[in-house]
Amino acid sequence: MSVLTRDEAQTRSRLLDVHHYAIDLDLTRGDETFDSRTVIRFTVRGETDTADTFVEVKPAELRTVTLDGHPLDPAALDGNRLALENLAPGEHELRVEAAMRYSRTGEGMHRFTDPSDGETYVYTQLFLDDVQRVYAAFDQPDLKAVFDLAVTAPEGWTVLANGVTEHTGDGRWKAATTPLISTYLVAVAAGPWHSVRTEHRGLPFGLHCRRSLAPHLDADADELLDVTRACFDRYHEKFTEPYPFDSYDQAFVPEFNAGAMENPGLVTFRDEFVFRSAVTETQRQTRAMVVAHEMAHMWFGDLVTLRWWDDIWLNESFAEYMGYQTTAEATRFTDTWTDFGVTRKAWGYDADQRPSTHPVAPEDVRDTASALLNFDGISYAKGASALRQLVAWLGEKDFLAGINLHFERHKFANASLADFIDSLAAATDRDVHAWADAWLRTTGVDALTPAVTGDNGSRALTVHRAGERPHRIAVGLYDQDPGEEGRLTPRERLDIDVPQTAPRPIGKLPALVVLNDGDLSYAKIRFDADSFRTLRASLSGLPDPLTRAVVWNALRDAVRDGELPAAAYLDIARTHLPHETDLALVDGVLAFAAGQVADRYVTPEQRPAALNTLAELCRDLIRRTEDGDHPGLRLIAVRHRISTAAHPDTIAAWLADGTVPGGPELDPELRWRILTRLAVLGATDEAAIAAELANDPSATGQEGAARCRAALPDAGAKARAWEAMFAADDLSNYLFTATAQGFWQPEQADLVRDYVPRYYTEAVALAARRGPAIADAAGRWAFPAHAVDADTLRLGRECLAGADPLPALRRKLTDQLDDLARALRVREANTD
Repeated sequence: MSVLTRDEAQTRSRLLDVHHYAIDLDLTRGDETFDSRTVIRFTVRGETDTADTFVEVKPAELRTVTLDGHPLDPAALDGNRLALENLAPGEHELRVEAAMRYSRTGEGMHRFTDPSDGETYVYTQLFLDDVQRVYAAFDQPDLKAVFDLAVTAPEGWTVLANGVTEHTGDGRWKAATTPLISTYLVAVAAGPWHSVRTEHRGLPFGLHCRRSLAPHLDADADELLDVTRACFDRYHEKFTEPYPFDSYDQAFVPEFNAGAMENPGLVTFRDEFVFRSAVTETQRQTRAMVVAHEMAHMWFGDLVTLRWWDDIWLNESFAEYMGYQTTAEATRFTDTWTDFGVTRKAWGYDADQRPSTHPVAPEDVRDTASALLNFDGISYAKGASALRQLVAWLGEKDFLAGINLHFERHKFANASLADFIDSLAAATDRDVHAWADAWLRTTGVDALTPAVTGDNGSRALTVHRAGERPHRIAVGLYDQDPGEEGRLTPRERLDIDVPQTAPRPIGKLPALVVLNDGDLSYAKIRFDADSFRTLRASLSGLPDPLTRAVVWNALRDAVRDGELPAAAYLDIARTHLPHETDLALVDGVLAFAAGQVADRYVTPEQRPAALNTLAELCRDLIRRTEDGDHPGLRLIAVRHRISTAAHPDTIAAWLADGTVPGGPELDPELRWRILTRLAVLGATDEAAIAAELANDPSATGQEGAARCRAALPDAGAKARAWEAMFAADDLSNYLFTATAQGFWQPEQADLVRDYVPRYYTEAVALAARRGPAIADAAGRWAFPAHAVDADTLRLGRECLAGADPLPALRRKLTDQLDDLARALRVREANTD
C-alpha cells in the first residue's frame, strides 16, 4: 500500500475542489466484510486541458467504478490507489462500489462481539489514513467536503454518526448532512447500544455503551453529563464561534486504540472509561479531562483543521492544554495540572530526550506514515506545556483573542502554523513569531539550575540555563516552619524571566528554592545543595501539591540522568509518600518506582530490596487509611502492594477471602490483578484462571485470563503465548496487548531468555503482516524491556540497521532501545 506524500497532497489540493460524498454502508453482509458504496462529486480546476490524479480505497473486493457514467476497470487498482486520468476541467462524479473488511485491530471499521452476551458492535476509527478501509476518498485533511451517510444495519441495532440519525425502516438509517469536514473525521458506530439521552442548549446530547456495561454507565451518567455540560458552557464563554455541529454524542466503544477520537458530533472513547470496578478520584478526573479535550477539538481540529499532518500539534497540543485548563475551571476537578505535571509532563520530557525527538511543529513531515509517528509526548504534553508557557507570557486575554480570530478566519476550512501565529500576533504587540521559533521549531529539554550567592542577609538568586529557550517562571522561596518540624512555609514567589539580566535579591538564605514553581514552563530543574538537603528531610512538608509535583519530576529526571541513585529515590519515596495527600502524586511516584526503578534501574541482585521498600511503603499507606476516610489512597496502595508482591501469601489470602482486611472488597479489577501477580510468582495455575474467567466472562475478563496465562512460569505457557502473539494472527489488538503484558517478567528472565533474540525478527514480520496498530503494540508491550543487558541492546541495533521495520515499529524500537541504553547507564552510575 502506498502512503500519501506531502507533495502529492499539495498537488492534488491545487487540482481539486471536493464538494460532496454520499456514502452508503451495508453492515448486514456477514462477519467478515461489509458493502461500501461511495459517490464523490468534485471539480477539476481549469489550469490545464486535462489532468491526472487518484482516489484511495483499500477493499476486500473492488466491484465497480464509474467516472461520469463511464466504467473504469477495477483491476486497475494499484495497491490502495485507483488512477483517474485525463480529467477535463469542470464537474465530475465518481462512483465506487466495494466489499470492505472488518478490522479486529481498531483500524477502519472495527467489529467486536461481546463475550458477556454475544452482542456485536462495529465502529469506525478513520484516523490518520484508515478512511480507505471504509469508503473511497481523496484522503487528505485539506480536501474538506459535505457528507451524506446512509447505513443498513441488522434489526435491533442503533446507528450513530456525525449528525442526528433517523431510522427510516427496514434497517435503514440516514444521518443528517454534515457541514464541511475532513475525510478522517467521518464516524459511524452501530450496534444494540445502551443509550442515555438528554438535551442541552437545544442540542441533543447522548451517552452510549455496550448493553453489558449499561448498569455502569447508568451509575455514572449524571457525572458524565454534568462534566459535558459544564465544559460545553465554558467553551462558549471562551470562544466566540458557537458549537458548529447539530448534536453531541459520546460513544464508549470496545477495543479502542486511543483514549478517544474527536469525530465531530460523535466522539468515541475507549470503554474502559465506563468504570466497572472501583476507581480513584484521579481516574474520574482523567475521564473528565478527556471529555474536555475531545470537546475542545470540535473547534480546534474539526471546525478549523490542519492543512497537512506537520501541524498535528495544532490539534493535539491545543486540546491537551484546553482539556486540563477547562476541567480545572469548569468542574469539581480543580487539581488537574498536578496530574498533568506528574504524568503527562514526564511523558513529554522522556520523548524529548530520545533520538526520535522532533519539534512540536516539525517542518518536514514527508508522508502519512511519518505523520503517524508524531502522536507522542511531544505533540501532546510538550506542546500543551508550550501553550501554557505562551499564556503565562502573553496573558490569557490576548491568547483567547488570537484563538477567536483564528476561528473566525478559518472556520470550516484548513490552517497552518503560520496562520495560527499570524492570528496570535494580530492580538498582541509581543513578538509571537520569535516565540514560536524558539519553542515550536526546536527540540530537547532546557535545564534550569539555581545559584544563591552573597551574605546571609543579602542573598541573590541567579538561574542558570542550559538551553536556548526563553522562560517565564515562578521561583518559590521556602523557609522551615519554626512551629512544626518538617513543614515548609512559602516566603515569596518571584516572577523571573530566564535568561536574567541580573541576579535577583532575595534577602536571607531560604531553606528551599524551587524553580518553575507552579509548573508554568517546560524545563528540567535542579536544586542547590542546601535545597536538596531540605527536600530529603521535608519534601512532604511543601504545602502545594503542584509544587510537590515539580519536585518529584525533578527527582525522577535526576534518577534517569544518573545523578540521583535509584536507592536514594526509593528512600525519599519511603520517607515522604506515606504523608502525601494528592492521589495523582502517590500513583505517579509508585508507578515510576516500581515500573522503572525496581524493574529496570536496579540490578537483579538489588531488586528484592527495592520491592521490599515498595511493599513497606504500601503497607504504611494501607495502615494510614484504615479509618476509611481515604478510599482512593487505599485503593492505590492496595493495587501497588499487589503488583510489587515478592511473595504470594498475603495477596493469595486476600483472593481467597475476597477482600483486603479492612477493605476494599475485591472487584473484578483487583481479582485479576492479584491473579496475574500470583501467576508471575508461580502460585496459581490454569484451573484457577479458568475458574476466574467463568466468574467474569466479560471482555475485560478475557484480557485478564490472557495476561495471566502468558505470565505463568511454565515453558508450555510461554510457547502458547508466543504462538498466539507472533504466529496465529487472530488476536484482537486488546488481546494481543494483554498477552504481551503477561509474557515478559523480571522474575522469569531465565525462562524467556531464548525468546529475546527471536523477538526482533518475528516482530518485524508481524508488523509487516498486521499493520501499524499491531506494530505499535508489538513495539510498546511485547518488547523485552526487562532484559537490561548489552546483548539485548546489540540485537536491537542490529535489527534497526539490517531489517526494514514498518515505520510504527521502527519508531517504537528506537525509543525502547534508547530507554534500555539509559537503564544501562543508570545502573552503571549507581555502581560507581
